Amino acid sequence: MTEFMGELLGTMVLIILGVGVVGGVLLKWSKAEGAGWIVITLGWGLAVVMGVYVAGTASDAHINPAVTLGFAAIGEFPWSKVPTYIAGQMIGAIIGAAIVFFNYLPHWRETESKRTKLDVFATAPGTSEVVRKPLQNLVSEIIGTFILVMGLLFIGANAFSEGLNPIVVGLLIIVIGTSLGGATGYAINPARDLGPRIAHALLPIPGKGGSDWGYAWVPVIGPIIGGIYGALFYKAFTMNEFTIAFWITSALVAILMIGAAVNELKGQKASNTNVKNKMV
Repeated sequence: MTEFMGELLGTMVLIILGVGVVGGVLLKWSKAEGAGWIVITLGWGLAVVMGVYVAGTASDAHINPAVTLGFAAIGEFPWSKVPTYIAGQMIGAIIGAAIVFFNYLPHWRETESKRTKLDVFATAPGTSEVVRKPLQNLVSEIIGTFILVMGLLFIGANAFSEGLNPIVVGLLIIVIGTSLGGATGYAINPARDLGPRIAHALLPIPGKGGSDWGYAWVPVIGPIIGGIYGALFYKAFTMNEFTIAFWITSALVAILMIGAAVNELKGQKASNTNVKNKMV
């Protein structure tokens, strides 16, 4: 099997099991309906384990463009292979999402909410304008993916019994989801969000709405920035290699985080002013 096929099949399995658990929890009349966030994060963690086992037979088992780009940014992966890996990941994600659609065929019509149907495929913050703020949501995706890629590199620096590494990676996914994922649904993987979102747009899902393309850039750009920064951060502080790329990315992340905080403070101030005006 080629590396391209390894990444394609590994990402396909990741999405079948990951998007599948979301479908089970959200769709009407599913046996798992209403099982909650813990079940979703556990399912995604185990989905990553299986995806890594499948891809690892032929590739480096990235199954995530943010991981591929992060590793390439610090010389742990050749740039020449990046397009092949990302192409495999994206195609695998679309196919995996399509398979989930077929798995839950009777449930789409029974589920009335258009938003719920989209939530099975793609990530998003809550529906309230209070938390749906692109810059703040972008920062959340950066933080989650920063922890993911830095964590992967630290895991790789430790010795495990043969074959156990993917299980530890799965635990990392679970803890990121339970700790940080509630803000945006934690894509932390551009292929995980964009591939299924494309599938949602193309598939004949009964009663579906739009695919929320206005938000789609957040779970793509955020993980890319966070993944690259996580890798550069790891290299800087473990190998004492504080490169120009590290400082530029550090400045970018700092600007985004400060900008998000300023936006939030402005929003709070405006909200408080509105409340006072209503009271008067």
